[in-house]
Amino acid sequence: MKLLVEKSRFLKSWQLAERSVGQKSTISVLSGVKCIAAEDRTTFMATDLKTSVSCNAEGVKVLEPGEAVFPVKVVGELFKKAPSKSFEISVEQGKARIEAGKSLYSFTTYPVSEFPSLPVARDASPFFTAENAELMRILEEGTFAGSPGEEFPQYLSAGLLQKEESYMRMVATDGRRLSLSRGVIEADGEDEQVLLPLGGLRELHRALASMEPNDEVKVYRDESQAYFRIQEMEFSVRRVESRFPSYEKILNSDHTTWMTVDRESFMEALDRADVVVRDFSRMVVFTLSPGGNCILNARAPEIGESSEEMEATIDGEPLKIAFNVRYLLEGLKALHGKNAHLSFNGPNGQMTLSRPGEESFMYVLMPITLPEEEPAAEETE
Repeated sequence: MKLLVEKSRFLKSWQLAERSVGQKSTISVLSGVKCIAAEDRTTFMATDLKTSVSCNAEGVKVLEPGEAVFPVKVVGELFKKAPSKSFEISVEQGKARIEAGKSLYSFTTYPVSEFPSLPVARDASPFFTAENAELMRILEEGTFAGSPGEEFPQYLSAGLLQKEESYMRMVATDGRRLSLSRGVIEADGEDEQVLLPLGGLRELHRALASMEPNDEVKVYRDESQAYFRIQEMEFSVRRVESRFPSYEKILNSDHTTWMTVDRESFMEALDRADVVVRDFSRMVVFTLSPGGNCILNARAPEIGESSEEMEATIDGEPLKIAFNVRYLLEGLKALHGKNAHLSFNGPNGQMTLSRPGEESFMYVLMPITLPEEEPAAEETE
């Protein structure tokens, strides 16, 4: 195999593939990117056995066709640091060379025969079609409340992707909170759903970010995988064999107090409160006065305390309620929009965060129970 490479275009494709390799795998070939050079196109493939990607290698002229598996750890750095705008890659009998101007580098490749066959959507069923920007928003808003680790039960570290008529939903929970995002799609057929690992969905989000916002994403699914096609890239995520709970039961529309506030100002105030409590309870107490403003109190023994009043539109009943400031900030950071709407169902009921007048995003968070004495000194779990 021999390739003539235009560095800038080539690296964009290479970086898309290398993010999907199994960097921590004990199987060495999974830490490599497979390159298939045919006369009309060059393809990169990578997998960690949970996610897989196949994409066109841009900026490549094939001088001699062939196949090779390039080890990412060494070769990826050489590709990025090659001293010229173009270079030549040649592979023969498991040995590869990079010639960049007067510089020459050589390295060993992995055996092509050991690289696993990647899942492909050829025989998969259509799921839905969505605009890239809309799918990225739904992934960002709908997955952050899940657990980042590989928890048990498995649904805690997975996101539920649902198709319902002309809408899709992404839902995630870690057992203490729940995030839900909803968007418009093109779809036919019956309502369906797939459960996918959060790690794979976040890798998918990064891959989609390298594409154009208005690009069309076609989604397919079979019994073991979900497939996402955009431009010349196909990204697959292995499905989770678990059952997501009936989350609809906890989406309580009852509320006694509600507040609309500027999102950025609210986040800045919470950040300041977090400075005081981040090494203690991470608890912030809110005092809401209908027709008045919102007062935020944070206190940590032996550290200090803060009290801040901020403008907000508040209706309903007066309320004093406490939350874990980190959990609340994560919901506000995920929300796309200028204003945030918070509805409360008493001091011990759930809080729901959304965009004013919309149902496309919902974040459900339970409060911290305030004791009768020293309300700001209670530790969170």
